Parts: sequence; structure tokens; C-alpha cells
Amino acid sequence: MPNFANNPDRTSWLHVGKSSDFPIQNIPFGVFLTRDDIITIGTRIGDTAIDLGALHQLGYFKDIPLTDDIFLQDSLNDFIADGRKTWRLVRNRIAEIFDKNDTSLKHNTKHKEIVLFRLDEIEMQLPVHIGDYTDFYASIEHATNVGTMFRGKENALMPNWLHMPVGYHGRSSSIIPSGIPIHRPQGQTLPADSDTPIFGPSKLVDFELEMAFITTDANDLGEPIPIDEVEDYIFGLVLFNDWSARDIQKWEYVPLGPFLGKNFASTISPWIVTLDALEPFRVESPKPKKKQLPYLQYKGKKSFDINLEVAIRPKGHKETTVCKSNFKHMYWNMAQQLAHHTVNGCPVNSGDMMGSGTISGPTPDSYGSMLELTWRGENPIKMKDGSERKFINDHDTVIMRGFCKNDDVRIGFGEVSTQLLPVFKPHRKN
Repeated sequence: MPNFANNPDRTSWLHVGKSSDFPIQNIPFGVFLTRDDIITIGTRIGDTAIDLGALHQLGYFKDIPLTDDIFLQDSLNDFIADGRKTWRLVRNRIAEIFDKNDTSLKHNTKHKEIVLFRLDEIEMQLPVHIGDYTDFYASIEHATNVGTMFRGKENALMPNWLHMPVGYHGRSSSIIPSGIPIHRPQGQTLPADSDTPIFGPSKLVDFELEMAFITTDANDLGEPIPIDEVEDYIFGLVLFNDWSARDIQKWEYVPLGPFLGKNFASTISPWIVTLDALEPFRVESPKPKKKQLPYLQYKGKKSFDINLEVAIRPKGHKETTVCKSNFKHMYWNMAQQLAHHTVNGCPVNSGDMMGSGTISGPTPDSYGSMLELTWRGENPIKMKDGSERKFINDHDTVIMRGFCKNDDVRIGFGEVSTQLLPVFKPHRKN
């Protein structure tokens, strides 16, 4: 089926700024609360949010086989479960409706009042009900940096790392949309020169620059997904800040891996950018350093050229950009991650989320965490306000942005922004 929503020559009758992440070629999907306190599924062109539930009720998708309530829900799970054919039909139709040459909605003032919203009239929600969440450890630069810090350069990568995408099963209940503040976590840590742990606030709260992909219903229990089919089951991507408490994590991670150091919060950008929209930005993945097993071998371009950056904004001050990286640096790509995840027959469902792991590039300014950027705090980063950061301070806001750009079009993700508040203190009743 043609993917003509990506036509780079298409322009919209809605205003789209030159530097917008959301031209008519993007057409991401999200969930928002409207000015009338109604939750609906929508999309966005420029700075205009579009109510797809209302658009469907008004008959604009009449030629596409959709249930009446497909967009009148508080998550995208059912829409995602309909599969790639439906996603593409809907995206193509939206592109037609908002094309500058289409007058069906453009000249219908009454319908536009129902369907269109300014961004300050909506409140973005978590776009999917995330049943399961897996986090990978797929950047060779990140794995090498962290391994070097804790095991030395000669033993930086564990013996299995070059043979499979390493991952762990994370906590989905603490995944939140951009804009919701989090509290500094507490837990056990082991002080230097001590063999007895203490309990208290983490002193080493960190961000992790990641992206995550959202899956649809893919396989039955016991059925692997071949690597040449896995992209049919990937709906799209979001920016992902996988918050970490490094001191808690260091004490607890042996033998079963991350727990309290990771499960207190992870933040995603609210608009899911489809794999279809990212098609023009495919690039080659890094070449394997060791021969990979047949189920992980693939053909074609499976990585994407997505520019990423992280900024820290102290309360009351301007933000400072601390990292610039790119999704294309990932050693293990999404196709390999999903193929490996299901090779043992693990079923994948609509709305499941797979985190890439920290995305670090080859240069110090492209490292995707404060742990690496400051090298365990040995090289603090200076902020524009004159203060320094080894890790994230209370009241700091961490902002991540991502976009693709070629000579024809810019496709972006907006931003994911989260403020770190002090340790939660319960209100005590008198």
C-alpha cells in the first residue's frame, strides 16, 4: 500500500513553522484531554492538535474500516492492534484532509471548531496503556564507558554483549508522560569504605537519553518473530528518559539487575511518531564486531538518523545543553531487539514498550547520561547560571529533544521534559 502521506512536496492549509517538528509529513498519534474535558485520540500538524474522534464521527474516515469508537478511547492500544494497514490508511487520509488543495474540512467552519485545538487548549496524556516494558542496553559506546568505569578497559564489555541485545524487564506503572514532575528516590546505598548499607535519598540521580518503540499484537506464546518481519509489528517511537539512581543501582544490581534504582520513574514524549513517517531517514547500522547468530542477521537499513539532545534547566534559570547524540549510533537496532525478545516465544502485545538503552555517541559531548558526561562526577558540567552539575539537582528540569532532517523535510518528536523534586514528604495529620 502506498505511503503517500510522506510526499515531501505536500503542504498543509494549517500553519506550520519552518522549524516545526510536526509538518504534514509527520502525522504522529497521541491522546489528549480537550477544553471540554473529553479524552480523545488525536494527531498534530504544526501547533494545531486534531481530534481524530470528532473527525471520525463527522464522517471523514468513512471509507476506512474502523469501529465507531476506535478514536474515542483513552489509549491508542486498540488502534495500534488494528495493524499497519489501518495505520497507513488513516495517516494517508489525514494527509489528504489537511492538504492545502483539499477543501472538505478547510472550508467547513463548523467542523473546524469541533476538530481543531490550540496546544494551550489540550493536556497531553500517556498515549498507550503499557502492559509490559523492556529496557535494552544496546549502545556499544555506553556499555563500554560504564564497563570501563567499573571493571576497567580490558573487561569493559561482558562476554555476551557482542552476541545478543542485552535487556531486562522494567516497571511499566511508573512510566509517565512529559510534564509530570518526579521526586528524588530513596533506597539502600553502600557508602565508600563500608560493608554496611544505609537508607536514604539517592545522591546520584541521573537521566538516560533513550528512545523507545511501541509494538502491536505480534505473536502467540511460543512463536518467535523472524527478523525480516519484526518491523510490521512496530507502530512508532517516542523519546524516553529512563531515570536512574546510580548509587542505589550500584548496590542492588548483582545478581538480578536494576530494581529500585530504575523503577521510580521513566518519562516519555506524548506524540508517537510512526515508523512510516521515519522511512526517509533510514541509515545503515554499525557493522558487527563479531559474527551474529542467524536469527539476528538482517538485510537492508534498520537504523534511523535521529538527532538527539539533552538540556538541564535549573529552577529560575536558562537551560544548558549538555549532550548531543544520534539514534543511529545504536549497535543493536530495533529489529534485532524485537527478534531477540521473541526468539524464545515470548508474546508481545499492543502497547508494549521497548527502551533502547542509553544512546551514547563516540565523542564525550555525545554521551547519553551524566554518569558518562561527568565521568562519575570527576568532571562537573558548568551551567549557564554559573553553577556546576555532577548529577541532577533538586528542582532541575531535564529536557530531551529529537528530530530527523534532510533536504526536503524535518520530522521531530517535540520534547520530553521532567522536573526533579526533593524527596517526597507525606502530609501528616494532626
